[in-house]
Amino acid sequence: MNITEALKMALAAIRAQKLRSMLTLVGIIAGVASIIAVMTGISVIQNTMEKEMSVLGTTTFQVQKWPAGGFNNNVDWRKIQRRKPVTVANADAIRENVATVDMVGSELWSFGHMARYRNEETNKNLTICGGTPEYSDNNTHYVRLGRNLTNQDIMTGSFVVLIGHGIAETLFPFTDPIGNIIKLDERKYRVIGVLEEKSSAMGGNYDNYNIIPITTFQQVLGMRDQRGEARSVNVTVRAKRPELVPDAIEETRLVLRAARKVPPREEDDFTIYTNESVIKSFNQATAGVKVGAFVVGIVALVVAGIGIMNIMLVSVTERTKEIGIRKALGAKRKSILTQFLIEAIVLCNVGGIFGVLVGFGLGNIVTIITGFEASVPMEWAVGGLVFCTMVGLTFGMWPAIVASKLDPIKALSYE
Repeated sequence: MNITEALKMALAAIRAQKLRSMLTLVGIIAGVASIIAVMTGISVIQNTMEKEMSVLGTTTFQVQKWPAGGFNNNVDWRKIQRRKPVTVANADAIRENVATVDMVGSELWSFGHMARYRNEETNKNLTICGGTPEYSDNNTHYVRLGRNLTNQDIMTGSFVVLIGHGIAETLFPFTDPIGNIIKLDERKYRVIGVLEEKSSAMGGNYDNYNIIPITTFQQVLGMRDQRGEARSVNVTVRAKRPELVPDAIEETRLVLRAARKVPPREEDDFTIYTNESVIKSFNQATAGVKVGAFVVGIVALVVAGIGIMNIMLVSVTERTKEIGIRKALGAKRKSILTQFLIEAIVLCNVGGIFGVLVGFGLGNIVTIITGFEASVPMEWAVGGLVFCTMVGLTFGMWPAIVASKLDPIKALSYE
């Protein structure tokens, strides 16, 4: 018997026992669907997170007081709180002493502000960033209309502002915003540019950003936040070339340790991170969920596999006379073994296919709730079907061996 004939006979046997086959499939579908659903849901979130966290340029890294992303639960936050703020002077030290970088920007941030132009006003959910001309390039958030901040704006502390796309849509629905005066928290600023639209599926507010000179920010909002805590500067650093990023990071670290007078044997009192390090931190945080889902799915599949073994043993008993007739007509043990193994594997994979489809559907429910982009992690689908094949092979082996060892004379006389 060749594989094709064995496959046809296996499918015929499954069709002959529809109810039994369907009950067996339920366990397989549940096991595969549980793995695929969780992995799909995580994939949906992870793909969006990676896209959202990749805000820095490919050759850019950031220096700040706080750990990036906030995903690491092992951080001693009290110790982090005691760190000295990163300062504009630290940014200047990097600019002056690190030869592998060509662009160093400084940023201060404040949240919960409102803008007004004549009779139009926004909600009190705007972000004000006190930045330098490097903000746009280092954060890949470019100017669409008008001009960027200049060093002259920084030196003079000019009351000028770059507004986000959403703010421009709200305040200037039918008017060119460039050159007009708006109020940010009752302070007047002249609009010099509009930032390009930058959507965020994670609820970020890129389109609600206002970028003003960092010196103006310090003058208006001060160096302490609403809670009275000292503001810390975020420093964005761009290496001259991609291959220089590791060297630039190491040189920056050494310059900052010297500038901040960190003792030789003490750890850094600042954080340096890139897009990749933030994404890695997120992946580490979700690793436990992935492992948990995988273990639950494996347990479900093993239980389903035991069910398949029992049902296949019942099938062998019911088809004893059929097996005897085939052996009497010259069928070899290998043919009988192959037939029952393929039957078990086909049964598992039919359940696996339905489980994959159900898992994709359940996992992508996340997209309906959150608005994230749908994802279909094919590697997990393939892995699920491969594992189903292994389950069928493993748990179908014993029934297949039992069937292949039946004595044809006893099998023919079986009632």
